[in-house]
Amino acid sequence: MAASTQAEVIIYVVSDSAGDTGELVVRAAVAQFHPISADIRRAPFVQDEAAAARIVELAKEAGAIILYTLVLPQLQECLNSLAQEHGVPAIDLLGTLVGSLEQKTGRKSRQEPGLNHVLDEDYFRKVEAVEFAVKYDDMRDTTGITKADIVLVGVSRTSKTPLSMYLAHKKFKVANVPLMPELTPPDELFRIPKEKIVGLTIGVHYLNVIRKERLKALGLPDSAAYATPTRIERELAHANEIMTKLGCVVIDVSHRAVEETASLIMESIVKSS
Repeated sequence: MAASTQAEVIIYVVSDSAGDTGELVVRAAVAQFHPISADIRRAPFVQDEAAAARIVELAKEAGAIILYTLVLPQLQECLNSLAQEHGVPAIDLLGTLVGSLEQKTGRKSRQEPGLNHVLDEDYFRKVEAVEFAVKYDDMRDTTGITKADIVLVGVSRTSKTPLSMYLAHKKFKVANVPLMPELTPPDELFRIPKEKIVGLTIGVHYLNVIRKERLKALGLPDSAAYATPTRIERELAHANEIMTKLGCVVIDVSHRAVEETASLIMESIVKSS
């Protein structure tokens, strides 16, 4: 089979719980194929065969991969059977490990969905942080800037949204703000402690490649102004000027996986607190 040249892979994460485990595994795996990105579509709290069948249909239509973390054997078998029938690649993240543990311990698993999400304070903090990241993504609502633990700023395609979601799973409330020459930065940015702000920068050539791949994935010509070196240099110069005024820490995301950049961000926040 020929290797796919698309810049984005669609992956359905199917779970009888929230789907956090599957999404984290997918992000860790996809990071090894940068600049290819993943369109991760969660299908949480799948409890019956009808829901499993619908997901397989959607995955087939989208040419997607399914990764599932289903605990109940009948649902595992149903989804796997349907995926095979429709030619959809499906990966059972838990089945093999659970089976091996049963064999090793001589005990049957409890087969109870969601046991890894004990409803304690930490869990609710994570849920709240994820909801915060979604609400205050890409400057949809600038009031989030003053409420956030971390504010990410940078030009388009510097991984602001993936970083926001990753950090949310670490229980940080993150807002992110795009910097463009045509947009005036929100006043709120200049009213919060600079220690809360992290600027993201990137090499011109590297961003040029990423933006061209993004345009191709959208079915657009890669010669569009959005991906030209001249436009990128202008955007980066403007962003650098804003970051200098803010006095914030700046991290170069060139050739860095989301996990690595997130680690640097968390180190910076811890040092300044």
